[in-house]
This record gives sequence, structure tokens and C-alpha cells, in this order.
Amino acid sequence: MRRTPAAVGSALFFAAAPGTVAVLIPWWITGWQPRAPLPVALMLPIRLVGALLILAGAVVLVHAFVRFVVEGFGTPVPVAPPERLVVGGFYRYVRNPMYVAIFSVIIGQAMLLGRSELLGYAAVVAVVVTAFVRRREEPLLRRRFGAEYDAYRAAVPGWLPRLRPHDP
Repeated sequence: MRRTPAAVGSALFFAAAPGTVAVLIPWWITGWQPRAPLPVALMLPIRLVGALLILAGAVVLVHAFVRFVVEGFGTPVPVAPPERLVVGGFYRYVRNPMYVAIFSVIIGQAMLLGRSELLGYAAVVAVVVTAFVRRREEPLLRRRFGAEYDAYRAAVPGWLPRLRPHDP
């Protein structure tokens, strides 16, 4: 796939999938209304960490989508998959940076807004995503990329990032 169609497809998917899971649904749950379940002195550092998690998650998410276009010559959308296995950028540290980034954004929102219901939502998303990855994505990647994916999977953890980047 050429880069321009891959970029357009990735941008549309970015708005639809992560936009819904990490923005629209948390907004439905909270209305972006903050609460202060703890004293202000304790909430300030919690909110600061939450804001940093949101920012870091957003940066990783955008970067991961860009990698699909520039390295994989495709999109994260199953109907327009990458031509090459994407193993650069944040994919050198963790196999699922998009999902980890989405978890980070939702947990960050919970901390920033002081809304524990978002932690419950993050747990539900994690269970659903983990099942999807294990039952659908990993078998597809194994069939599509074979030994290359098996070697990558053996070297790079799925959910907790490595401290040092993998160098294939």
C-alpha cells in the first residue's frame, strides 16, 4: 500500500477506534467532571501524574500509528494490514504499544479527574483487548509473518515494556 492511502486510513481508524475507547466513552462516563475524593494536597500530585500519563499515552499512540504507515506500509485496520511487520519505534520495547498507550490515557484520565469509575472501565478494556490480542491478532500475525513474528514475539514482551530496546 502506498503511504498516502495508508496515512488516510490510519488517521480515520485513529479517530474511530482509539478516539472512541479513550475519549468518547470516558467522556460519556464522566462528562469530564472532576471530583476530589481526597484532600487537595493529595489530589494535586495524583492529577499531575494523570496528566503525564495522558500526554505520554497520546505521544506513544500517535507514534505507533505513524510506524504502521512509514515502516509497515499499511494501517492498523485489519482490512488494510501492513505489508511488513512493524518492529521499530516503541515496538522495540513492547509488542502492543497502542493498547498500552490507550490504557495509560484512560488511567491518566481517572487520576486527573479523580474518577474511580474510569479505573473500572480501564480494567474492562484491558480484559477485552487482551482476549482479542491472544485469540485474533497474534494468530493472524503468526500466519502472516511466520518465523519473523515468532522471533519478535520471543524477544519483545506483549504488555510490560522492556527497559532496553530490542535490536532485531
